Amino acid sequence: MGQLEIEKLNETTFVLQMGPHHPATHGVLKLYCEFEGERVLRIIPDVGYLHRGVEKLAESKTYPVAMTITDRLDYISSMTNNIGYCIAIERLMGIEPTRRAKFIRTMVAELTRLSSHLLWLATHALDIGAMTVFLYAFREREQILTFFEKICGARLTVSYPRIGGVRVDVEQAVLDEIYGFTDTMLKKIDDYEELLTENRIWIARTKGIGIISAEEALSLGLTGPVLRGSGVYYDIRKLEPYDAYGEVNFEVPLGENGDTYDRYLCRIQEMRQSVFIIKQCIEKIPEGQVISEQSPQIDMPFQGKREILADGSLWNGFVSFTDKKNEIMPKGEFYSAIEAPKGELGFYIVSDGSGRPYRMRVRAPSFIHISAIPKLCQGHLLADVITIIGTLDIVMGEADR
Repeated sequence: MGQLEIEKLNETTFVLQMGPHHPATHGVLKLYCEFEGERVLRIIPDVGYLHRGVEKLAESKTYPVAMTITDRLDYISSMTNNIGYCIAIERLMGIEPTRRAKFIRTMVAELTRLSSHLLWLATHALDIGAMTVFLYAFREREQILTFFEKICGARLTVSYPRIGGVRVDVEQAVLDEIYGFTDTMLKKIDDYEELLTENRIWIARTKGIGIISAEEALSLGLTGPVLRGSGVYYDIRKLEPYDAYGEVNFEVPLGENGDTYDRYLCRIQEMRQSVFIIKQCIEKIPEGQVISEQSPQIDMPFQGKREILADGSLWNGFVSFTDKKNEIMPKGEFYSAIEAPKGELGFYIVSDGSGRPYRMRVRAPSFIHISAIPKLCQGHLLADVITIIGTLDIVMGEADR
């Protein structure tokens, strides 16, 4: 919206530029908002302040090294980002992860979904004016991050999954701790609902706000809880199961009205389903290796440090991957997607046969969902804009790539 357009506005309209550093935009997002009184006439999102260049950076890295970049997309969900990228490379190369690794990856993916939804609930409630839920949700999220630290030594950007499995095994004591946490978590979700679900202020701020029909949501490419809140049954974990999702039972919560309240209920129910999946993974997890024997050809070798230095396998692997003349990967282009906490996370990769992706494109849910802001906000009040940004659950790290 340029200066000329602003000058054309009549006396009853005005322009408010929200962001790029506004706490309710959940990142570096700028919105050009045109209002008549307090009612939204038009909103234009401006995405482009971070300039991180993740996709181009990946093209200069080897396949295993490029995985560390995916941690920084939606940094709240680094585990699922890693898993989505690893599955893409595994499908390209025909590598089958071990069964134990599949169950571990499914468990940590659902812990990540819990962590992501907890952060969403905390910040969304705070934006609308509920402070207590913010403190409650961060309490449980802190416990999940502690589990990640015990599993792999990192809390936020983990780089734990590997092409063909996971980096290290999970100790039984940690599995027992997580299993005990699941029962506690179900009670905590009940506490969140007691504070919000029947709260008349929460209902007034969310019911009937940001309504989008199933047809409109599909035409905009929305996925995840935002799409399912409009009643569309689309969950990649069910439709194209990966890792251990085909061996566990869970339901896909759906909304009816496609408003902010329905999207809230969907995420609350998804948290419960995540708890059930985690319990099943721990109960069914088999013994065995945590990384495929096919994996060392493109990742770190199995041997210990002394053996690696003695036989030169690490150096040979480095040379084969960095030399563009060596064709060690299948040529072609492909797309692979998983169900991340915010929606469909896809990786489109073009391989020229070398150890680096020739081109990589990330289909990030936050970027797609930002395009829905103008549609969802039109006709609503200024205060509702904050509510609608929160209900989309966007993280700008994966939006401006």
